[in-house]
Amino acid sequence: MIYLKTDEEIELMRESNMIVAKTLGEIAKVIKPGVSTLELDKIAETFIRDNGGTPAFLNYQGFPNTLCTSVNDQVVHGIPNNKPLKEGDVVSVDCGALKNGFFGDSAYTFMVGNVAPEVKALLEATKASLYKGIEQAIENNRLGDVGYAIQKYTEDLGYSVVREMVGHGIGQNLHEAPEVPNYGRKGNGTKLKAGMVIAIEPMINMGKRQIVQENDGWTIRTADKKVSAHYEHTVAIRKGEADILSSFKFVEEVLTLRSEK
Repeated sequence: MIYLKTDEEIELMRESNMIVAKTLGEIAKVIKPGVSTLELDKIAETFIRDNGGTPAFLNYQGFPNTLCTSVNDQVVHGIPNNKPLKEGDVVSVDCGALKNGFFGDSAYTFMVGNVAPEVKALLEATKASLYKGIEQAIENNRLGDVGYAIQKYTEDLGYSVVREMVGHGIGQNLHEAPEVPNYGRKGNGTKLKAGMVIAIEPMINMGKRQIVQENDGWTIRTADKKVSAHYEHTVAIRKGEADILSSFKFVEEVLTLRSEK
C-alpha cells in the first residue's frame, strides 16, 4: 500500500528532514582523523533531541544507535563504535529523525582528511548519480526510470550498483512501500504519483556489486573489500520537478569553510 501525502504532510516531513540535514551539518563540523563513530553518534542524538525530534534509527528493529556509520568497505547499517577514524577513511553517515509524526531520512559519505583520488572520484560519482535519479522522480515517470538513471551513470564510469539494498517510501513509517532500487529499466516499475514520498539512496561500489552481512547482524560490506559510497535524499513526487525535502546545504557549507582554511 502506497500512501500519498497531502501538501501539509509534506511540509511536516520537510521539518523532519531539516533536522536530519542540520544533524549531518553538525557531524561535518567534527569529523576528522582520531574521532570515533560513537562520538559522532552521541553528537547526533543530542542534536536531534535538542531540536524537538526523536532519533529514528535508535532501537528500530533492535538497531542500537542513532546513526548508521559505514566505514570504507562497509556499504550500509554500520554500528558506531569506539575505533578512531583514520586519515584517508570514508564514512557513510545515515541519519533519520521523527518529528510531528513523520520521518526524515538522509545520508552523506564523508572524507576523513585526504583520501585517495580514486576514492574521491567514487564519492563524487555516487553523489551525482543521486541527482540523476532525482531528476527522474516526477509524476507519471516510473521507478525504473529512477533506477536506470542511477545505474547507467555509475556503471558507465566502471562502478557497480548494490542490488539487495534499496531505497524506500517514507512517511509516518520509516520504511513504506514502494521499494526504490538503484537499478532498473526505463518505463518499468511502479508509476510515480504526486504526493508519493520516497528515499532515494544509491549505494555504489568501487569493485564488484556483491555484498555480505557481518556477524553483528546489521553491517553490510562489499564482498571484495573494496570501498563503497552512499548518499540519500528524501524526495516528494511532484509534476515537472522533484521536491527534495532533505538537504546537503549544511554539510556543504561546513566542508567549504574547512577547505578554504
